[in-house]
Amino acid sequence: MWSTALALPILALPILTTYAAVSDLFTMQIPNRISLALVAAFALAVPAIGLDWTLVGQHAAVGAGVLALTFALFAAGWIGGGDAKLAAALALWMGPAHGLGFGLYTALYGGALTLLFLSFRAMPLPAMALREEWILRLHGRQNGVPYGIAIAAGAITIFPKTVWFQALATLL
Repeated sequence: MWSTALALPILALPILTTYAAVSDLFTMQIPNRISLALVAAFALAVPAIGLDWTLVGQHAAVGAGVLALTFALFAAGWIGGGDAKLAAALALWMGPAHGLGFGLYTALYGGALTLLFLSFRAMPLPAMALREEWILRLHGRQNGVPYGIAIAAGAITIFPKTVWFQALATLL
């Protein structure tokens, strides 16, 4: 029972990440509470696995660096604010060992997602899809790409390689 309770903050990563991707798909928004919950879960997960405080500082530095980079991208109009905050919160979890891999997978998935949306937006919608507001929003050429999906996919791809996943396997 106790080990299951210790696993809960770590389980927040895949659960909240998936929720962020679904939210971005259907609403083109990632609520701030998701990123804040990821940061809070990180703070709870650190003592659960006994992560060294020097390494915690390095994780925080990676998260802060990604926050600075993604806010520059947001200021340029290339990504949304929710995307920037989600990427930073997930980079906090990835830390120095997996931050680069997370970024590379996110970029690859983001490129594929963008190409998918360009193709989707070039096609006419079937009549049944015209009744769905979220499909119309995704199809609109004036709208951006729900990049939170790519960010989430990058994190979920890297997650099994992290110390968090290894700890989760031993806690459950």
